[in-house]
Amino acid sequence: MESDLERRIKTLAQWMFEAKYLVVFTGAGISTESGLPDFRGPNGIWTRMDKGLPSKPMPSWESVEPNEGHLAIAELQKLGKLKFLISQNVDNLHLKSGIKQELLAELHGNIAKLRCERCETTADASLNLEKCPHCGGKLVSSVVNFGQPLPRKDLELSYRHSEKSDLFIVVGSSLVVTPAAYIPGEALRAGAKLVIINEGETPFDHTCHLRFDEKIGDALPQAVSELKKLMGIT
Repeated sequence: MESDLERRIKTLAQWMFEAKYLVVFTGAGISTESGLPDFRGPNGIWTRMDKGLPSKPMPSWESVEPNEGHLAIAELQKLGKLKFLISQNVDNLHLKSGIKQELLAELHGNIAKLRCERCETTADASLNLEKCPHCGGKLVSSVVNFGQPLPRKDLELSYRHSEKSDLFIVVGSSLVVTPAAYIPGEALRAGAKLVIINEGETPFDHTCHLRFDEKIGDALPQAVSELKKLMGIT
């Protein structure tokens, strides 16, 4: 007998198959299976802080590799289904997984990138550049700290693609950090189906069309596998 999880996975696969403009939105929860802590999950940084527990040791950024969740999104790109990916993460794992830079908005920056203060062009931090190769502006860390504005280009692209989407999938975000948390609402207002895959509660749980509170690795890769079957790909 088909389980409830299997039914939801097949529903998501069918929606991905039918989608003309699929947008994915990721938060820290997608990287927990790579060994990085999230913030508001069951064992997240702020959750542990609220309980008076010490933070868990974190691996070095360079040693962390993409997990099945990241690779499932990269597979959507290979299948020609992913129109755009919006991420709140700074861990560089989406680019490591093979996501094309032009399909990605990193709202909170990237630990491996510098950003031009003038034109917002990014450059690999490993190049040790001080000046932007495009406009000569000063290059600084692209990571957005609390209180700093989000990069204008990435935010504008995120809203633009969300408003075009017919299927919007949130993966591993509690959707409480604004202004990024407003973006799924734009997709809903545009008529998109909203899917949330997250272990913790979100403000959109009662308005989304499909909800997974399972681990990302137990839902998204399987849905992409079902999608490939629908597309006739083995």
